[in-house]
Amino acid sequence: MPKFLIVEDSSVILKILKHIARQELPFEVIYAMNMAEALELYETHRHELVAGLIDLALPDAPDGQLVDYLLEQGLPVVVLTGTSDEQTRQSLLQKGVADYVIKETRFSYQYAIQMLHRLDKNRQVDVLVVEDSRTYRNYLVGLLGLHRYRVHQAEDGVQALQILHQKPGIQLVISDYHMPNMDGFELVQAIRHQFEKRNIAVIGLSGQEDASLSVKFIKNGANDFLTKPFQQEEFFCRVTNNIESLENMEKLHHQATRDYLTGLYNRRYFTEEAEQQLHKCQREGTPVSLVVLDIDFFKSINDEYGHLAGDQVLQQMAQYFDDGLGRFLVARTGGEEFSVLLSGLDNEKAVSLMNGFRQGVQERIFEIPEDFVRITVSAGVSTLTDTPLSLEQLFTRADEHLYRAKEAGRNLIMGDE
Repeated sequence: MPKFLIVEDSSVILKILKHIARQELPFEVIYAMNMAEALELYETHRHELVAGLIDLALPDAPDGQLVDYLLEQGLPVVVLTGTSDEQTRQSLLQKGVADYVIKETRFSYQYAIQMLHRLDKNRQVDVLVVEDSRTYRNYLVGLLGLHRYRVHQAEDGVQALQILHQKPGIQLVISDYHMPNMDGFELVQAIRHQFEKRNIAVIGLSGQEDASLSVKFIKNGANDFLTKPFQQEEFFCRVTNNIESLENMEKLHHQATRDYLTGLYNRRYFTEEAEQQLHKCQREGTPVSLVVLDIDFFKSINDEYGHLAGDQVLQQMAQYFDDGLGRFLVARTGGEEFSVLLSGLDNEKAVSLMNGFRQGVQERIFEIPEDFVRITVSAGVSTLTDTPLSLEQLFTRADEHLYRAKEAGRNLIMGDE
């Protein structure tokens, strides 16, 4: 299991760090108050350690010997220091520390702990560096490596676009302005034309002394701009701020589009996305079926076992949807009602698929507090044929089929006749 290492010789500061770490960090933290203890912990947990927050001056390592050792071992290190002079700052940066924090206030310690968390999250963040100068490109790649980012490289905008299509998980593009084949402005415009802005942030770079370049970059769709050469700390601050802005936008998007209990899409998002898929299928002449599914006698679960049990059944149903029908558009559209849009399936195939799903639900054990239940589901399936139908009309027909399934005894799938 991943772990963080924190080393601090002041018992007062260590107490503060422990308190903040319990609130901020997702993994176990191991603590030491001197180099000897730290080295023993490091040897025991070296393969699990993600990063370290290390006091620069320890009783048995007054000149940063522990920092030097851990850096040599390849462990990302955030340094805590009471010294704020320029010489110390430059020395730490040259050694390759991920960051350094001056011991000043509680906010400083909170920042340091959050930086540990950031280093862990960065291991899942893909960044694309676009720079025609190999020397400067390698410099940027090296900097990003200090913060554990997964880095990809391109020599110009044309190659960058190819990589972005090959690796859709890239979240940040750092691009120089002056490049052959496609310059930075053209690249930003192409990115904004081809990709959603909430998925990719762009930082522009230039060594030209032109004050208007930053404005041009941002007006063309960049999120930020840096003039070369730049301060290393400023570079990391800009990168981190842009990554965290994307994460915050994703959280807001998740809250706006997802059901709070099950994590499936909500009715509003389902309706908007289903409308688009429906129109696409109509244009292309592709079959598409709408499913409205309901848990049979769900009220009896709430009445007999309580609403917590009912919530857990809904959550486990959502997981079963993800496992079995995750490739389709699935949403919780009511209390115990779910909807699925089966693009590419005609009514016969859709009913067959849902019958398999229904059978799986019937055989599944749903765990609730101190007990378990078995449930069944019923569903109605309506399919778009040659006659154009709106999403609302498909919902109406699917609801009618669902009603027929319940009238016929439940645990049934009814489709178009």
